[in-house]
Amino acid sequence: MSDENLISKTRRKRQAHDLQDLGKALTRLRSDQLARIEMPDDLREAVADCRAMTKHEAIRRQLQYIGRIMRDMDCAPVAAQLEALHAPSHRQTALFHRAERWRTDILADPGNVERFVEEHPAADAKRLRDLATAAVAERQAEQPPKRYRELFQMINDVLQNAAKREP
Repeated sequence: MSDENLISKTRRKRQAHDLQDLGKALTRLRSDQLARIEMPDDLREAVADCRAMTKHEAIRRQLQYIGRIMRDMDCAPVAAQLEALHAPSHRQTALFHRAERWRTDILADPGNVERFVEEHPAADAKRLRDLATAAVAERQAEQPPKRYRELFQMINDVLQNAAKREP
């Protein structure tokens, strides 16, 4: 074995711990989420066994076993699927921020309702105006932001529906 193929003991241990952490993340998924992850049957069985365990030491040993199984496979696809489950899509985040900006713009200037309706004809202009007026009144009266949230929800729903229709 050449020197360039050697991996230090520290690095091997770190890789083993990383695989155990990945396995631990798999055991913490809900059943429906776990079912969507593509993985070898022996790994799926080991994860299911670990989920059924209640004793700390048994769980620790099972996580080591899961890590051992994962050492012999390419874990990148499993890690990528797990990451996709946990991270919200960039598109959803962008839509959420657009809805927040629209709400801020509409509250700052009620004339922006017309601009919003021009861009999104499915929006109910009268309801938007009513919610904006009520949200401003709520804020001035220092009441809980019920209409403020409702305005955001309505804008967000319009943007989400428009995004679904786009290719």
